[in-house]
Order: sequence, then structure tokens, then C-alpha cells
Amino acid sequence: MINDPLFYAAAVPAVILVGLAKGGFSGLGLLSLPLMALVVSPVQAAAIMLPILMIQDVVTVWAYRRTWDGGNLARLLPGAVAGIVLGWALAAKVSDHAVELVIGLVSITFAIRRMVLERGGRLPPPSRPGRLAGWFWGTVSGFTSMVAHAGGPPFQVYVMPQRLPREVFVGTGAWFFLAVNWIKVPPYLALGQFTAQNLSTSLALFPLAIAATYAGVWLVRRVPTKGFYTAVYVLLVGVGGRLVWEGVTGLIGR
Repeated sequence: MINDPLFYAAAVPAVILVGLAKGGFSGLGLLSLPLMALVVSPVQAAAIMLPILMIQDVVTVWAYRRTWDGGNLARLLPGAVAGIVLGWALAAKVSDHAVELVIGLVSITFAIRRMVLERGGRLPPPSRPGRLAGWFWGTVSGFTSMVAHAGGPPFQVYVMPQRLPREVFVGTGAWFFLAVNWIKVPPYLALGQFTAQNLSTSLALFPLAIAATYAGVWLVRRVPTKGFYTAVYVLLVGVGGRLVWEGVTGLIGR
């Protein structure tokens, strides 16, 4: 287990952010890896975070076990499997910074467009995108989740135009990422990222991870639906900006 106090100074807030994200405030979790990467390598940070994400998924699924949309899962998961396999196959060749830049730009564009339309009263009626769109965004989500634990924005781009009830939106995301993160386990094993040190460190952070997730669920259920979606849009812009910054500075510095 890692014993460096400096590591936990970064890991504790990172785990809390992921817990709030898993509870429903999607997007906050993307700030965790950059925070932990300040004190350990990005690869090690990702390996430590995956078991934490998996235990938090279980908590969220239990909290929203009666509110989820099976149709969305049926359209997204086949693509997600393909995206994870693609991410594993290209792990040594794909630039994380290029992925961050693209996902950041997509997130910002989508969220700002939705907020402008909503403010102007021109937001289109809820729509359910087709199967091909589900396969595409599922693939993008699986790929970005595999290479950078950044599967949230593509999932939101597909699901948010449907304007699902708040609990159904969060519950569907919980089931989706529970499946995605379990599917990622064999590729992570193949890449040799589950060491005894990393797993024991993850285990030490489990109690905080569970408490933070329950806190996120408690907060989400007390935010009005309209305010909830507005908060998610704002978070998506902020996280997108962070991803663009990381992508640009990383590519320039190569």
C-alpha cells in the first residue's frame, strides 16, 4: 500500500469527487485522475481508481436499482464492448492527450448548445436517438473509458437529449458504467496494472469511496430536476475545458 501522505492529500479529494459523480453529478469524476496524477503516474492512478469506481458503481446501482432504462443499455453496451477492446488493442499507440482534446471539445459544444437552446426556450422536445447513434456513442464511451476513465461525456451526449427523469438518467448511467468497468478488468490485467500495492491502496480508500457515493445520491435527490440538468451542463462545460487544456498542453509538450 502507498504510505506517502502527499498521495492521500490528492487521493482523498479525488475519491470524494468520484463519489459525488457516481451519486449523480456526472462529470466531477473526470477531475480525479488529473488530481492524482500530480503525485503518481497517470497509469498507476488509473489502476488504483478502477476498483474504487467498481465499488462505487455497486452503491449507485443499489440506490437506483428501480429506476433505469433498459433500451438505452441495449443500444449502448454492444458499442461499449467494442470500444473497450479497441482501447486495449491501441493502448500503446493512442495519445491520451488527443483523446482528451476531442472529448473536451465535444463536451463543451454539446453542453453550451443545450444551455443556449434551453435559455431561449428553443430546446427541442425529448428525443430517443436511434440504434446506430447508440452503438457509436457507446463505442466512444467504452474507448475513452478504457484509455482515460473518461466515458461519461459520450454517454451524456447520447442520453441527455432524451430528458429522462433524473433518477432514470442516473440509474441508467450507473448500470452502464457498472458493466463497462467490469469489462475493463481483463484488459487491465493483461496490461499488468493490478499490482499488490495498487490494489491494497484501492482497498484502503473503499470506506471513503462508499460514503462519498451515498453523499452524492443524497444530494442529487434534493436538487430539482431542472436544476439538476443545468448543473450537469455546467459541469460538462467545466470538465470539457479541463480536458481541452490537458489535451492541448500535453500535445504541445510532446
